[in-house]
Amino acid sequence: MARRVLTTSPIPMKTKLLHQIGLSLYNTSHGFHEEEVKRKLEQFPGGSVDLQKEDSGIGILTLNNPSKMNAFSGVMMLQLLEKVIELENWTEGKGLIVRGAKNTFSSGSDLNAVKELGTPEDGMAVCMFMQNTLTRFMRLPLISVALVQGRALGGGAEVTTACDFRLMTTESEIRFVHKEMGIIPSWGGTARLVEIIGSRQALKVLSGALKLDSKKALQIGVVEEVLQSSDETECLREAQEWLQQFIKGPPEVIRALKKSVSSGKELCLEEALQTERDLLGTVWGGPANLEAIARKGKFNK
Repeated sequence: MARRVLTTSPIPMKTKLLHQIGLSLYNTSHGFHEEEVKRKLEQFPGGSVDLQKEDSGIGILTLNNPSKMNAFSGVMMLQLLEKVIELENWTEGKGLIVRGAKNTFSSGSDLNAVKELGTPEDGMAVCMFMQNTLTRFMRLPLISVALVQGRALGGGAEVTTACDFRLMTTESEIRFVHKEMGIIPSWGGTARLVEIIGSRQALKVLSGALKLDSKKALQIGVVEEVLQSSDETECLREAQEWLQQFIKGPPEVIRALKKSVSSGKELCLEEALQTERDLLGTVWGGPANLEAIARKGKFNK
């Protein structure tokens, strides 16, 4: 009976958008033509976005363009979308660490691409493409952490806000430099920063183009923790250890928890409650649930 009720309940459109794989914010009805944008971005090569999937269920996504402080070329923007799609289909995944190569995070957009895509129409197209990509990233059923070594500037700072958590090293910094470039954040960074630290602090950070060192970022709640090491390899190990405390357990349970929290953040209360109910139906009476009940029963004896 319960399952019949679940399948016949109407599903609001925003709920569908939040939980169906592959859906994006913008399409042709918004004047967004993805294939056309992709053809433009292909004209700006350089660097790569690399993905390593560990047996532990942790993925490591590396922004790799060190000669330009891991700035996003057009090709890297395309590759980021490809990796997000791959992660959407990684059913064994539980967590994700995003980092930059060679001890720095990312300096944002490659200025060569920015100069060539100089019209308002081009700017809007890239804006919609990256908002699509990073919103899909944010909604991944994986608990994500940005590992900020060195500098996260502009678009790089925006990428950190798409992660659930942020970790920094003592020497690193996060800075939204958009105002100094005569623009505003356009990859969704403003909305996500407001969600993280509130509107008053976000206004200070953005309008002041404030340099957030690890101490300041920790103080205002941008980051969760400052890591002890600044060594590239050791930092990654520390970040993996930090993340492990939140992804212990079967993938289906961790992924359902992340989806449930995403619903609570993005949907109205009624829709979030319905989503929570539906997600419960995927794990109640499942292997992890039955094993835990049996283990608890033995403990009580």
